[in-house]
Amino acid sequence: MIKKILKSVREYKLVSILTIIFISLEVILDVLIPILMTKIIDYGINRQDLNMIITIGGILILISFLSLIFGYLSSRYAAIASSGFSKNLRHDMYYKIQDYSFSNIEKFSSSSLVTRLTTDVSNIQITYQMLIRIAIRSPLMFIFSLFMVYTISPKLSFIFLIVAPILGFLLFFIANHAHPLFEKVFKTYDVLNNRVQENVRGIRVVKSYVQEKTEIKKFNKISDKIYHNFIKAEKLVALNNPIMRFCIYTAIVLICFIGSKYVVLNTLTTGEFTGVITYAAQILNSFMMLSMVYVNFIISIPSIKRVIEVLEEKPSIKNNDKQVKEIKNGDIEFQNVSFSYEQGKDVLKNINLKIKSGEMIGIIGGIGSSKSTLVNLIPRLYDVNSGSIKIAGFDVRDYDLKTLRDSVAIVLQKNVLFSGTIKENLKWGKKDATLEEIKQVCNITCCNEFITKFKNQYDTYIDQGGTNLSGGQKQRLCIARALLKSPKIIILDDSTSAVDTKTEAMIQKSFRKYIPEVTKIIIAQRISSVEDCDKVIVLDSGKVVDFDTPKNLLKHNKIYQEVYYSQIKGSGINE
Repeated sequence: MIKKILKSVREYKLVSILTIIFISLEVILDVLIPILMTKIIDYGINRQDLNMIITIGGILILISFLSLIFGYLSSRYAAIASSGFSKNLRHDMYYKIQDYSFSNIEKFSSSSLVTRLTTDVSNIQITYQMLIRIAIRSPLMFIFSLFMVYTISPKLSFIFLIVAPILGFLLFFIANHAHPLFEKVFKTYDVLNNRVQENVRGIRVVKSYVQEKTEIKKFNKISDKIYHNFIKAEKLVALNNPIMRFCIYTAIVLICFIGSKYVVLNTLTTGEFTGVITYAAQILNSFMMLSMVYVNFIISIPSIKRVIEVLEEKPSIKNNDKQVKEIKNGDIEFQNVSFSYEQGKDVLKNINLKIKSGEMIGIIGGIGSSKSTLVNLIPRLYDVNSGSIKIAGFDVRDYDLKTLRDSVAIVLQKNVLFSGTIKENLKWGKKDATLEEIKQVCNITCCNEFITKFKNQYDTYIDQGGTNLSGGQKQRLCIARALLKSPKIIILDDSTSAVDTKTEAMIQKSFRKYIPEVTKIIIAQRISSVEDCDKVIVLDSGKVVDFDTPKNLLKHNKIYQEVYYSQIKGSGINE
C-alpha cells in the first residue's frame, strides 16, 4: 500500500533524501551537546578551569549554530518534498480519473472523488512531511540518547528499555481501536460533500420552495455524525499523550531516585548525572514527537487507502491492441446488443439496428426506456455486455478511443459549459478552429442570432455552468461545439428541449443542407422533433419495438400514435 503511493514522490526523492540527511546531522549535533555540558561541569566548573569552560563553550556555540542551520535546511526541504509529493499525487489521481468510464465515476461518485483529491491528499501530505522529518529525528534521537546514557551508566539505561515496550503496546492498542472510527469519518465526509454539492447546484429550487431550513437540518444531521465519530476517535487518540507522559516521567523519577544514590556513592559524577537527565529529556521529547507522527499516521491510513483505491481502479473501457485509426463514414450497426448497469438486470435487450451514413434518425420512448443508454454505447461511454456495435464496418471496441470519440459527437442531456468566453467553450470541439469555422457552426445551430446581440460577441464571458445564458442558448452552443469536431456521427440526446419548435426546425433544416453526409441521431420527447427524420426508433422497456419512417409509424405503431395524438391533437387516438 505504502509503496504504491510513494511512486508519486518521483522528482522529489532527492529533496526527501536531503531532508533525512540534514535531520540526521542535526540529531548527531544535538546529542553531542549534553556530553559537552557534562565535560564543562566535571572538568571546567568543578576544577575551576576557565580555559576548559571557554574552549568547550565555544565548541557548544559552534555545534548549536550548525544544528540550527541543519534544522532549517531539513524543515525547508521537508516542506518542498511534501508539497511536491501532494502535487504529484493529485496529478496522478486526476489523470487516472480522466481515463475512467462513466461506470468508474459512478462507482466512486463525484463528491467522493473531490474529497479524495483534497482532504485525503492534504492528510497524506502532512503525514509524509512528518515521516521524512520527525519520524526520522525521533527514533535517531532515542537511539543515540539511549546509547549515550548507556556509555555513562549502563544500569540507568535499562529503565528506558523497560518503559519503551510498555509504551509501544499501549500505543498499538489505541491505534487498533481508533482506526475504524477514522474510516467512518472519511466516508461520511463524502456524504457531506455530496449534500453541499447538491444544495449549491439546486439553490434556486431550494429558495423557490423555501426549503432552506430543511436543507440546513439535513446538513446538520450529517455534520453531527462526523462530529460524534471524530469525538470518539479523538478521545481514544487523546489517551496517547497522558500515557506517554506517565511512562516517561516515571522513567525520569526512577533515574533521579537511582542516579542520586550513585552520585552519593561517587560511582556517578554530578556532570554525568546532569547529562543523563538531559538525555532523558531528549528521549521524552523524541517520544512526544513520535506520538504526533503516530496520531497523524492513524488519521491518514484511511486517506491512503482511499487514494490508492482511485489509483488502482482499472478503467472499464480501454483501447484494444487493434486500434483502427480512421472512421470512413457514419454507418452504424447494432448486432444482438444487450447491456446492463447491474449484473443480471438488462436495460437493453437484443438490439438489432442498421443506420446508413447521412441518415437523420429519431428515437422516442417512454421514461426509462433506455434511450440515452442506447446512444451512450455508440461512442463507448459504456461497453456492451453482449453483441457488438459497428461503425463503418468495424466494431467500436477496435477503434482508437480518441479517433472514435472525435468522430462521434454527443450532446448530452445535461448541457455543460465552462467558465470562459463563448469562443473558448466552442474551441473544445477543435482547439485550432478559426473564427470563420466557429461562425459557420454557430450559423447552422442558430447561435449567431443571439451571439451578435452581445457587446463582446464571441468574446462574451460565460459564467460557471453558463448561468448567464438561457437554457436554449446553452443547448445551441453545445450543439455548435459538437459540430466543430467535424464528426461522422452527431447524437443529440434531448438537447433541443429548451429550444422553440421554430428554431429546432431551422437547425434540422441546416443539418440536411450543411452536413448531409453526417449521421444524425436525435432523442426527443416532442413528436415535432422527429417528424422530419428519415426513420424513427421506438423503444419500450429496453427493446426496439419498431424502426420505420414517421408516416408508417403513424399508421401502425400504437406507441408512436399515442405520443403523436397527445401532442399534436391534444387528445387520445379515438378523437
